[in-house]
Amino acid sequence: MAAEKKVHPEVKSRLHPRSKHRNRYNFEKLIEVFPELAPFVKPNKFGDESIDFSDPKAVVCLNKALLKHHYGVENWLIPEGYLCPPIPGRADYIHHIADLLSESNYGKIPTGDDILVLDVGVGANCIYPMLGNIEYGWSFIATDIDPIAVDNSKAIVQENEILNDKIDVRFQPSPKDVLYGVIRVEDKVDLTICNPPFHGSEAEATAGTNRKLKNLKLQKPDKIEKNFGGKNGELWCEGGEKRFIRNLIHESTKFSSSVFWFSTLVSKQSNLKAIYGALKSADAVDVKTIPMGQGNKSSRIVAWTFLKPHQQRNWRETRWETN
Repeated sequence: MAAEKKVHPEVKSRLHPRSKHRNRYNFEKLIEVFPELAPFVKPNKFGDESIDFSDPKAVVCLNKALLKHHYGVENWLIPEGYLCPPIPGRADYIHHIADLLSESNYGKIPTGDDILVLDVGVGANCIYPMLGNIEYGWSFIATDIDPIAVDNSKAIVQENEILNDKIDVRFQPSPKDVLYGVIRVEDKVDLTICNPPFHGSEAEATAGTNRKLKNLKLQKPDKIEKNFGGKNGELWCEGGEKRFIRNLIHESTKFSSSVFWFSTLVSKQSNLKAIYGALKSADAVDVKTIPMGQGNKSSRIVAWTFLKPHQQRNWRETRWETN
């Protein structure tokens, strides 16, 4: 017997106003464009159509349907065990960061393939470059330390004509480096984005998975199966999010004149103090914190630039004003 019907708001107001995901999932339309989703859609305990978000196959199927329905991506596949990202939150990063570019360009979002964005740690899913290109026409450099992830992201680009020649996937040969080795001398990057590894160890990542399963009202399984997947480099690194971002800030100083805005997602609010301290030590000219929210989860983007006002003006005049 279903629990008492849950009353849902008409829109998910915490998502960005331009998000295609502010309304509840329309499973009828999603199944229409991607029939393989149908077996996974069932009434939940409130009697609403939904999927079992603890089932990795169901989550992958939902993503395929969302990408095809909202963005026209026909062919999307990730290797077993790799991170399957929740698309609404990823889209929000792209929309908020577009607003950041707009603030630097007299209120107009720079669009088109002349705008170059670097995704640090693209993973096997290629999600940020896909969304950024389809929504705003941006070109991307996408990097990763995992050769399987790099090959799969390249395959996604090749298998979808709308993405051909728009995303340059580059292997990062040094796991200790973030920007070194992937930004070339000739690159002029308007924006960098990054979703850093959240945890500081594999044990911490496993504990996080247990909490997520508990929140989904599930019994702890004998064998942990991450509902959204994720390999070690995607979920954790030594020192966790804080150390990764501090390394990113340190390396960003070496590319101060070839990148307009650097940015990263910061999941843990407790890491902000250390991040702001690192940016102050690095002499960042401007630092912005952009709040984000999805459901009950809150996070934020921290962005910084080393360009002084006259350098920013020159960048606009040479790269954006004809945009």
